[in-house]
Parts: sequence; C-alpha cells; structure tokens
Amino acid sequence: MSRRVCAIVGAGEGLGRALAAKFATQGFNIALISRSEASSVAAIEAAQAASDTVDVRFFSADATKPETLASALLTIAGDMGEIDVLIYNVRGNFTACAPLDMSYTALEDIYRVEVIGAFAAAKSVMPSMIRRSSGSVFFSSATAAFRGSATYPLYAIGKFGLRALSQSLAKAYAKDGVHIVHFRLDCDLDVAVMRDLYGHSYDPEKLANPDDVAETYWLTYLQPSGAWSNEVEIRPGNEIWTY
Repeated sequence: MSRRVCAIVGAGEGLGRALAAKFATQGFNIALISRSEASSVAAIEAAQAASDTVDVRFFSADATKPETLASALLTIAGDMGEIDVLIYNVRGNFTACAPLDMSYTALEDIYRVEVIGAFAAAKSVMPSMIRRSSGSVFFSSATAAFRGSATYPLYAIGKFGLRALSQSLAKAYAKDGVHIVHFRLDCDLDVAVMRDLYGHSYDPEKLANPDDVAETYWLTYLQPSGAWSNEVEIRPGNEIWTY
C-alpha cells in the first residue's frame, strides 16, 4: 500500500518541524513548502528521524505569490501522489502599529500571506479531494482571528480573513468529504525565538510544546466524519485566557 502524502506550507523549526515528524511517524510521506530549503532543514531532519521509510521532499514557493504555491502543489501531486492532508502553517509579521498608521502596502502584504496564500493552497488541492470524497485541509491560526487589536491590527485583520476563509470552505465542501479546520493557537510555542524573548522569565510550563500541538492536529485528523471539528482551540492548561 502506498503511503499517503501530507503537504506542509511553512515548515520551520517549531510547529512545522513537529507536524512533519508526527505525520511521518503515522505513515505519511512529507512534502515541505517554504521559500528556502534552509528554513526547512529542521523539519526535513525531524521527518527522516521519525521514520526509516518516509519520503520527505522540499519544494520552494512564496506564500505571497499564489502562482508559486499552486505550481509547487501541482508538482507534489505529480511526483509524490495526490495530497491527503494540506497544512497551511504560515504567519504574517507580528508588527505593532495604531490602526490608522497601517499602510496600504502592509495591509495588502498581510492579506496576501494570511488569506490569498491560504486560498491558493486550498484551491490547488481541494478539487482532487472533492473527487475522491476524502482529504483534510488544516489552517494554523491564532486567537487574533476572534478579536481586533488596537496595537496589532494587521495581524488581527489577517487572521480574521483566514478564519472566514476556513469557515466558508468548511460550510461549502464538508458535505463532499473534505475536513477543513481552523486551528486557533491561544498560546506561545516553546521554540527558540520565544525562549530568547522570555529570557530569564522563560518557563516551559507556561508555553505550548510544539510536539503536543502537532499531536492535537493528528487527533483532529482522526475524527470520524460524523463528528468533525471545524474550529479547534489550543492552549496550555495553565494559560491565562486572553479573551
């Protein structure tokens, strides 16, 4: 039996690495998509370490250029087989500014990363999933998708759009056998950049372990179609709720 294919857009050293390892462990071949292969080295090595038989490959694309994403995903389907799981794990810049100080360019840029890129990825794989009545499309997001912000409006606007896209796709195509999920991470991940940011106040108990988050993605993938979640919220048990 041929291995299924999981494509991850935005496969860095944190959650992308954990997702690559988790799905490799569960019998998937892994296609990693980022702008540069250097940013995906940790994910490539984690997938290879997780399984002796995994086929893990890197494909270059830029989430701000939808044509490159569509081309990469078409190549993956041709070279590795139809994509069973697509995970869009891309985040725009977390830039502080007052809402009226947003530039048109910055607003366009965040929309391209969070919404147009996500749509391009989904549009590239979902027709095949619909024909097969099988497939999963997962979007990594944040609680910013639920609330505006006086200090980080660009991030909130992008995540609002991503959630609307995910919900619209789910309402339209769940009946065709495609499981579409918006994962809302209301937490900081225990990754190098966050450990540096916390400095002396770093406490792993207050951060989410990327491997644990990846486990939640996997368990969501296993859900029977009669009881699908389309919105999944993730936080450590001791997280101080922010809404």
